Amino acid sequence: MCSPPRDLPELFGIDYPQLELPAMSSVNTAMLEPPLPPEDARRVDLVKGPNIRALPDFEPLPDRIEAPVALKVGDDVSTDEILPAGARVLPYRSNIPKLAEFTFSQVDQTYPRRVLESKDGSGHIVVGGANYGQGSSREHAAIAPRYLGLRAVLTVSFARIHWQNLASFGVLALEFADPEDYQRVEPDDVLVLEGVREAICSGTEITVRNTTRGQTYTALHRLSDRQVAMLLAGGLIPWLRQQEENSPARIS
Repeated sequence: MCSPPRDLPELFGIDYPQLELPAMSSVNTAMLEPPLPPEDARRVDLVKGPNIRALPDFEPLPDRIEAPVALKVGDDVSTDEILPAGARVLPYRSNIPKLAEFTFSQVDQTYPRRVLESKDGSGHIVVGGANYGQGSSREHAAIAPRYLGLRAVLTVSFARIHWQNLASFGVLALEFADPEDYQRVEPDDVLVLEGVREAICSGTEITVRNTTRGQTYTALHRLSDRQVAMLLAGGLIPWLRQQEENSPARIS
């Protein structure tokens, strides 16, 4: 067992290291302002540069999803393949509409254009293989496709952090109960999920109908109660906004 530094004098007869603060600080405190009270902060208009855009508002999860499979991908699709990094893309990380133009560009360059052209409120679905969303834990890989209308991702399995990020931004993450069903779904198939809100609250199974092929699949979710609440609200930010609006301090 390692001993704490304070025991060094007794154990070895040496002084333990002590932090000596500099006589002068290199921080120019004249450039800092104390935070405003919440009631005043709400009235402040933020000045943003032309490449800074507000995070889009995402509506609550609908009870019925009828949407085409806009993209089908294989195993081990990474967040880099969902939303690339690099000097060409990262300058737009605070501009979601522009950033979204690069979504899945390494897999299918037509994806952003196709889903935007058909963006009518019903959204679209992505079908994936095993370990979908593995790699770096960038939240933009969930935000950008959600902005483009992604409603659900149906996979064999998810990488954990991306699975969490999907819930945080209102995208329903489902896994095939039978992994073999992955082979039965093709791009452009129209999938229908009904009674979604009740299904994710009352259990872990959701029935997925493929109206194009006349097939039915059982899908599973692994959402916690908190994640279900977030998803119903449309994501983490709308859910937190609801908590703040319903708090006793705000009500009074």
